[in-house]
Amino acid sequence: MAGITLADLAAQLDAELRGDGNVVIESIAGMDQAGEGQITFLSSSKYRKHLADCQASAVMLKDGDAEYFSGNALIMAEPYVGYARVAQLLDTTPAAASDIAPSAYIADDAVIGEGVAVGHNAVIESGAQIGDNAQIGAGCFVGKNAKIGAGTKLWANVTIYHSVVLGEQCLVQSSTVIGADGFGYANEKGEWVKIPQLGTVRIGNRVEIGACTTIDRGALDDTVIEDNVILDNQMQIAHNVQIGYGTAMAGGTIVAGSTKIGKYCIIGGASVLNGHIEIADGVTITGMGMVMRSIEEKGMYSSGIPLQPNREWRKTAARTMKIDEMNKRLKAVEKQLEEKGE
Repeated sequence: MAGITLADLAAQLDAELRGDGNVVIESIAGMDQAGEGQITFLSSSKYRKHLADCQASAVMLKDGDAEYFSGNALIMAEPYVGYARVAQLLDTTPAAASDIAPSAYIADDAVIGEGVAVGHNAVIESGAQIGDNAQIGAGCFVGKNAKIGAGTKLWANVTIYHSVVLGEQCLVQSSTVIGADGFGYANEKGEWVKIPQLGTVRIGNRVEIGACTTIDRGALDDTVIEDNVILDNQMQIAHNVQIGYGTAMAGGTIVAGSTKIGKYCIIGGASVLNGHIEIADGVTITGMGMVMRSIEEKGMYSSGIPLQPNREWRKTAARTMKIDEMNKRLKAVEKQLEEKGE
């Protein structure tokens, strides 16, 4: 989109317009950098002091902050959401593919919907189904009997294994692998015996998955990711994991097999979740959380030692190594006091 008037933006965002509705907005920028033809936003009142110096053509802000800005404004309850909506309207990201590239391979019995685009050297195998207006980027692989929903976009080099189901309006970033074998083996006298992974992966609608993330197929049942889930880059989702509606998980997180994560959870980056546990709805786990047991109640949970200056950290580590010894000494003192009747 080349540009949009402030009045049109107000209508599309259901925002209150104050000022000149004929101003044309061409892009969005941060408050300290925005200039003519750009719109910015104020989502936290602690940055209100910067409004006086703001050079943007318009600002999205809350009603409580409106009196501190004399220029063109869009008044709304959630300016940060407004920022997201405007960014979508002005998005210039190119398509993952356009038309059907001559170098793409599409099996004769694959079902391709209307308006589908397939990039160079992509492979769509036998029995696969691609929904209307989906985009399959260059070098992607869509395995046998896989299903890709309408409007879903796969960036370059995404691998979708056989029988995986990916819903509508999903976005998968480059080099992600969905449906690889889960880590399933039996041990017979020191020799590993592979367990074929007979389930698949079922992903709902409006799910976004970052680059280089791996989601393993189920061993017997399926790995399931519900609608409106967002997964960051470089994550490992093991076999038979279930992730509930609206959950967000940051980069580097590892989830072991058969763990069930509830709805509207927020998992901080580099967290590790043990296998065969359950996480209740509405749980927040801060970054680098190590979750060894089920969490049954909504709330915020943390683990690990926050960053310290090296000298202080070494003292903390040394004391930590002595916790068992200190515990034994404490129990001995308690026993002595008990024997003395104190």
